[in-house]
Amino acid sequence: MGLLLAPFLFAARHGRWLLVLGLIAGVGLPGVAAFMERQLPLAVALLLFLSALRVGPRQAVGAARDLGHSLYFVVVLQLLCPLVFAAILIAFGWNGPLALGLALMLTASPISGSPSLTILLGKDGAPALRLLIAGTALLPLTSIPVFWLLPELVAGEGVSGATLRLLLLIGVATGLAFIVRATVLKDPGPAGLGAMEGMAALILAIVVVGLMSAIRPAITENPSGLVLNLAVAFAANFGLQAVTYLVLKRPLPQQSVGIAVSAGNRNIALFLAALPAGVMEPLLLFIGCYQVPMYLTPILLRRFYR
Repeated sequence: MGLLLAPFLFAARHGRWLLVLGLIAGVGLPGVAAFMERQLPLAVALLLFLSALRVGPRQAVGAARDLGHSLYFVVVLQLLCPLVFAAILIAFGWNGPLALGLALMLTASPISGSPSLTILLGKDGAPALRLLIAGTALLPLTSIPVFWLLPELVAGEGVSGATLRLLLLIGVATGLAFIVRATVLKDPGPAGLGAMEGMAALILAIVVVGLMSAIRPAITENPSGLVLNLAVAFAANFGLQAVTYLVLKRPLPQQSVGIAVSAGNRNIALFLAALPAGVMEPLLLFIGCYQVPMYLTPILLRRFYR
């Protein structure tokens, strides 16, 4: 059993570098990236399953006792922020891929790796875990007003259809994971939990490769668009993290880093399995660029949070 788990434990120990390799592979291996792009809905569902498997029903219920405080931040980050941004888009008539990509990013829940990113920064991952659980559970509800204000995101298929697909994706993936933890993997132990983290890191690296599929063509065909999307991605991600941390570091010193990391690093890829392909394809350049600051957070912002 130890030999079987060893590769995954290795992946868990070197997870952040696997993500960097995924970024590089996505740009340097366009054929692989194009193939992985077609597998993204399945990979995203599998990643959600592994994240829920790692958390487990017991820890999720335990975290639920502390979710009242997190609900406020879910409402602010996943509902108020995208609604304000959507109102600005409507007021100025902006509806291009970059604007819609930003709106979708603000609507998304935190990435499943947000607790791990917080831990890699040397801080407590529990606040990020609570936001992850609350944000993912409430995403089908908090996304409804945004889809209603920006119908371009559902391409005329109806808000209810997009919300139902999102609810089914989250419900089925997490439900199956909790059943497995409650029956087959009741007590995985430190090695088992580490192996789950390693599996999630590997799947996340694969997802990153697929999400980078739009970047390689843009290097030669649309370099100015690539630079713009990359700049906006860094500004949105790091800007949200910096503002959130600076606002919360005094009133909530123990929670500020976890909440800030969750605020900037959103699981926009989750929508790849819930929204129409025709909507998501034009957004892939921004989504690919958004992965760069996301997975460089533990390296580039370590000094800032310290």
